[in-house]
Amino acid sequence: MRATTTRRLLIGKLGLDGHDRGAKYVAQVLRDAGFEVIYTGIRRSPEQVVEAAIQEDVAGIGLSLLSGAHNTLFQRTLSLLHERHADDVVVFGGGTIPPKDVDGLKAMGVADVFTPGTPARAIVERINQALGAQETE
Repeated sequence: MRATTTRRLLIGKLGLDGHDRGAKYVAQVLRDAGFEVIYTGIRRSPEQVVEAAIQEDVAGIGLSLLSGAHNTLFQRTLSLLHERHADDVVVFGGGTIPPKDVDGLKAMGVADVFTPGTPARAIVERINQALGAQETE
């Protein structure tokens, strides 16, 4: 499935985690689907990711975490987007996020969460849906 229009997305690895195989895989899947993807690299802060997202004028940010700090780091990222008047940027996440935390992340404003094993096609479809919902708001 292709992106409905060429969209810019940013993929960020927050925190001290240095394992980025999943983030790079998702970035490649999204590129193959027609998205323009900017990958920030490992060990980024929420401040760095939000600044890059605003400078690059992205439609969405994908945050990848394996460290267990997802609740804190996702909330900080969403707060920074709000402070910078960039609430229109869709935030999605992935990594080793316990199923019990997914509903809480969505309640705080994360559009979707992709855990290990999520099929590539589902990732593309769900991101297209989230970005489509963004356009109708």
